[in-house]
Amino acid sequence: STAVLIPNTLFGMGNPLLDILVVVDKDFLDKYSLKPNDQILAEDKHKALFEEIVKKFKVDYHAGGATQNSIKIAQWMIQEPHNVGTFFGCIGKDKFGEILKQKAKEAHIDAHYYEQDEEPTGTCAACITGTNRSLVANLAAANCYKKDKHLDLEENWKLVEKAKVYYIAGFFLTVSLESILKVAKHAAENNKLFCMNLSAPFICQFFKDNLMQVLPYVDVLFGNEMESAAFAKEQDFDTTDIKEIAKKAQALPKVNKKRQRIVVLTQGKDDTVMAHGDKIDAFPVVKIDPKDIVDTNGAGDAFVGGFLSQLVRDKPLEQCMKAAHYAANVIIQRGGCTFPEKPDFN
Repeated sequence: STAVLIPNTLFGMGNPLLDILVVVDKDFLDKYSLKPNDQILAEDKHKALFEEIVKKFKVDYHAGGATQNSIKIAQWMIQEPHNVGTFFGCIGKDKFGEILKQKAKEAHIDAHYYEQDEEPTGTCAACITGTNRSLVANLAAANCYKKDKHLDLEENWKLVEKAKVYYIAGFFLTVSLESILKVAKHAAENNKLFCMNLSAPFICQFFKDNLMQVLPYVDVLFGNEMESAAFAKEQDFDTTDIKEIAKKAQALPKVNKKRQRIVVLTQGKDDTVMAHGDKIDAFPVVKIDPKDIVDTNGAGDAFVGGFLSQLVRDKPLEQCMKAAHYAANVIIQRGGCTFPEKPDFN
């Protein structure tokens, strides 16, 4: 049975950022003590990085932010109707903010931004070396999202209530825990699907308390091999085996007992592992020649977007996984989290 999709069925909330894509070298990474493959929040020492890349390198601007990317990819996979995906986040009243609004419109998602003028629109430097990408996020406005100023407003909360599936990347745990909990509780109370992503090792390490407040509401948990390793260590799982980690994450306490948690852990080019019911299955990714990989930035977001595009239609988990791997494969053959006009997936 395929659910007939209506607008606003899929709800996302997160950090809307303008990605600044730049190809750099190892010296550049070393200069700012960046790991080749990582996600971090910008500190004072990175201020110069943003100035340097715009001055010295040829940069590409793309609408980004993990959750927003995933909602856009889901919408792209769905195609019709438009605006199945809703997105909430905070931007500044500036040129970059206008670009994000325009890009959201072009992607046919229903974006409702909280606009404020104290902070400029957030940016994320995606520093590419080979097939690696080091992300440095300067949240700025994205960090200013306020539950009482936006989520609680009647016309906005109505859009939350319209949704059946919710997705919030772990990155938003640094911004507005109370907003996440309000949405998560709504999902649990109404037996709807609430999905979350571990998003980055630093979330599992330094925002562990926030993460563990939300986890009991999580029906579908996503993560990659680095994040799941950090999570396992912080949770004293006492294992590095990814299947064991999936199983243990699945078994953590859960509020809505009507749904058993599903845990989906990717491992780059290696099999994706899924704990569902009492099974742990491994699903191979779509084979790709390394020379066809343009950059891996956005692969994880695309994976989630593909997965969500089938989840909102009540498709079997195997089909969700197929769509996830398809979307990730398309994205890594292009710069940034961009996609061709139409998907070639059924």
